[in-house]
Amino acid sequence: MHNPVAVRAAENLATIRNHWAELLLAIETPPADVWPPRQLVHTLRAVDEEQLDVEERAPLVLREHPAPLNVDALDTGLAIERAVFDLADTLAAAVQHADLDDPRRWNYRSATDPGSRAHGLHWAALYVEGRVLDEDTEPELLDDDTLVSAPFTPLPEYLLREAALVAHQCAGRLLRTLGLDHRATPVPGRPCPWCGGELTLHTGPDQGPSVTCGTGPQCPAPVPLTLTRRRVWEWHDLFALVTALDAAEQGGEVPPMAA
Repeated sequence: MHNPVAVRAAENLATIRNHWAELLLAIETPPADVWPPRQLVHTLRAVDEEQLDVEERAPLVLREHPAPLNVDALDTGLAIERAVFDLADTLAAAVQHADLDDPRRWNYRSATDPGSRAHGLHWAALYVEGRVLDEDTEPELLDDDTLVSAPFTPLPEYLLREAALVAHQCAGRLLRTLGLDHRATPVPGRPCPWCGGELTLHTGPDQGPSVTCGTGPQCPAPVPLTLTRRRVWEWHDLFALVTALDAAEQGGEVPPMAA
C-alpha cells in the first residue's frame, strides 16, 4: 500500500496532466469573467484538428510567445512547467541510476540541450509520479536472465514531501486559473431566459460545469431539478442554454428545450 502522501501527490500530478491541454488552449483564448464557462468557449471555438492537438506542442519554456491572449494563463503554465521540471531534476539527482539508454531516465538540460524537458510537461509529471510512487525500485531480470540493479532507489521521505508540496501548489494554481476549483459564481447580467431568476455557474476539478436557476421548481425551464429543488443545466444542456440566453438578449423567442 502506497504512502498517503505519495498517493495525494500522484493525484495532483494527474490533475495537472489532465487539464494541461485546456490550459494551453486558455493561453490562446481571451479571458472571460464568468460566462460562458471556459470549457464551453473552447468547444464552441472554430478550431481545426491541428490546433486541438495541443498536448504534443513544444514546452512553454521552449517557445516564443509573441502575443498571448491570456497572460495569466501563460504565466501559470510557465510557472508550473518550471516547478515540475526543476522537481524532476531534484528527484533524479537523488534516486536515479538508470543507464543512458533507459527510456525511463530523466536527462538533465545543458547550455545546448534541453534534455528531457524537450518532451514537455506530461512526461515530466509522469516521471515525478513514478518517483513518488517508488516505481522501478527493485532489481530487474534481463532477457538473458542477468539480474541488474534497479534504475531508481526509493524516494526519501523529505523529498516525497517536497514533491507533494510542489504538486499540490501547481495543481491548485492551474485549477484556479482555469476557474475549475470548486466554486459557485452568479452569472452577471444573464437572468434565466424562462423566469428571469439568477443563474449560478458551478465548477469543480472533476466535473463539467453546470448552471442552476435560483427561482426553484416554479421556473418553467424544461431541465431537471437538483436535490435542493433548483433547475439545473448540466454540461450536455449548456449549449442550448447559450442559445436561449443569446435569443433573450436579442429580444427574440426563447427556443424550446427537450427535458
